[in-house]
Amino acid sequence: MKCSLVAKLLGAVVIAVGAASGAYAFGSVAVSPQSLPKNVFVVDMTTLAPPAAAAPMAGMAPMSAAAESITPIAGLLASANTDAGQKYAKVCSTCHSFGKGEAAKMGPNLYGIVGLKHAHMEGYAYSAAMKSMAKDTWTFEELNHFLFKPSAHIPGTKMPFAGIKSDSDRANVIAWLRTLSDKPEPLPTK
Repeated sequence: MKCSLVAKLLGAVVIAVGAASGAYAFGSVAVSPQSLPKNVFVVDMTTLAPPAAAAPMAGMAPMSAAAESITPIAGLLASANTDAGQKYAKVCSTCHSFGKGEAAKMGPNLYGIVGLKHAHMEGYAYSAAMKSMAKDTWTFEELNHFLFKPSAHIPGTKMPFAGIKSDSDRANVIAWLRTLSDKPEPLPTK
């Protein structure tokens, strides 16, 4: 009887291994994955650079916000497309909510952000860097600089987003954020 039980167990193992091997072989033939010509999501490696006070890691240059010029937002907002801004901001909805009174997600709710103070959302756990700016207001230009490269504009921010490098995309998003308010801030003049 022991021999019969051992034979059955050994047979079951052989069948299971055979079935798994067959499924793997069939899957390899049925589905042939292809590599994309370029990455779908590009990670900005400069956000991984050490703080300015620390020595840079081998092969990495220290971050410099001044090295990258940012186009002033006032002129760009005049021709901004709020529909395009709302569409682009779907990326942001992974971490942020936008509706009035909605709870925070991984990031704070952004309803009425234009004209509010930094670290504005009660009960949200902001970084020390953001809390230190609690008296400052999110103006159009402040949002322009922050959204260009959050980690460079407010070193120590918890926001892991690389930024919006395109001037028009940034202006579209800011113009759309402006509409999320009971009383939208007036557009800046040039």
